[in-house]
Amino acid sequence: MPTAVSARTIEITDPASDEPVGSLVAATDEEAAEGVARAVAAFPAWAATPPAERGLRLRAAAQALAARADEVAAMNVRETGKSPGDAKGGVEAAVNTLLQYAELGPVHRGKRLRGAWDAIDVATPQPRGVVLALTPWNDPVAVAAGLLGAAIVSGDTVVHKPSERCPHTGALLDEVLAAALPEGVLVHVTGDGATGAALAADPRLAVIAHVGSTATGRSLAAAAVPNDVHVIRENGGNDPLVVDADVDPVWAASQAALGAFANAGQICTSVERVYVHRAVAEPFLAALVAEADAWTERSRQPLVDRRMRDAVAAQVEDAAAAGATVLTGGRVPDGAGVFYPATVLTDVPEGVSVLTEETFGPVAPVVVVDDFETGLRLAGADKYGLAATVLTNDMTHAHRAAALLPVGTVKVNAVFGGAPGGSAQPRAGSGSGFGYGPELLDEMTTTTVVHLGLPGGAA
Repeated sequence: MPTAVSARTIEITDPASDEPVGSLVAATDEEAAEGVARAVAAFPAWAATPPAERGLRLRAAAQALAARADEVAAMNVRETGKSPGDAKGGVEAAVNTLLQYAELGPVHRGKRLRGAWDAIDVATPQPRGVVLALTPWNDPVAVAAGLLGAAIVSGDTVVHKPSERCPHTGALLDEVLAAALPEGVLVHVTGDGATGAALAADPRLAVIAHVGSTATGRSLAAAAVPNDVHVIRENGGNDPLVVDADVDPVWAASQAALGAFANAGQICTSVERVYVHRAVAEPFLAALVAEADAWTERSRQPLVDRRMRDAVAAQVEDAAAAGATVLTGGRVPDGAGVFYPATVLTDVPEGVSVLTEETFGPVAPVVVVDDFETGLRLAGADKYGLAATVLTNDMTHAHRAAALLPVGTVKVNAVFGGAPGGSAQPRAGSGSGFGYGPELLDEMTTTTVVHLGLPGGAA
């Protein structure tokens, strides 16, 4: 049976086997409001807690999560179909993220400003208040840990509603973390989209932090305006990959496959469209088809549910109907589970949804271009602005890509990766604000500037 949300009950089935995982009841509007009230009540004491102590509490929460890593990962596998290795890696990444914020939070510095000789001016970060964290299903533990950790160590309190596609994983994560924190610092709310909308409309919030679809992010941003709530959004992406004429086409195909097919294409920064130079297009496509077939054979990772698979299949079918050639994959397999094969398309016409919309499945639509400039131009002509990758041996081309692509992250010669402590701001339809890294501490705090002059008449 497919995942369903009916009569305020969230029912989850294992996407790999169609076996039931369990059901949870979504919070009523009154219960959601009570969750916010608990966070509001806890905020003054938590904000007044010394940052070093907040860091120690967050460290204890990280250690508690590490102790139950296998349990949390196993639940993630059952709910979302993520591979056991990736699920365990996500929990390990979450632990490391919490530990990093436990160290960074207490040393989050203000500034001394230079003014008159007889006065002192300081700018210091202050907690904002109650943070509503709405987190996704595709990497639910690692992503949530970033938003929760940064908010908690900054002195904010948090109401966390995980995705309705992984409610048991989110509930277990919050149970583990909240046990190491004072009452009300981390409040869990189970719910669906209606629950999230009710929470977002609460005037007692100070921040809404959302990772998910662009449509939902925009509705949350609109709900925040009347209440002057600060919004952090990492939303949809349609990330391009540009393959230059001077690269090894077999290596380029391996990069494209990794970007498009890892986690069944369900990564925020997955490769969603490929622009390959005509000079290497033929061997690149041959190698990419071989890579796709190998991914299908060995990964056996399902999509999260049938609703998602239906959307992916519809985009591929629409492209084929418009004239695209399906080189491999492109058919919903028989049998149990929500599987979809790694798929390669070519001769993809402009304007079809597989090129213009986020697919979130293991699909690589390939467009052959006559020169690098055309590939760069098409890569940048998009309503999203999350990330982009360029594979090239030409440093001039690499510099042009970095300067011209209107995205938050430009990657050269690697579809994934980055230095520790990195952060980025998505653009356009992909959201706004720093959603991770040290800069997330700035998003979770507000700055107070204090001018200290001498008392009246003092020399």
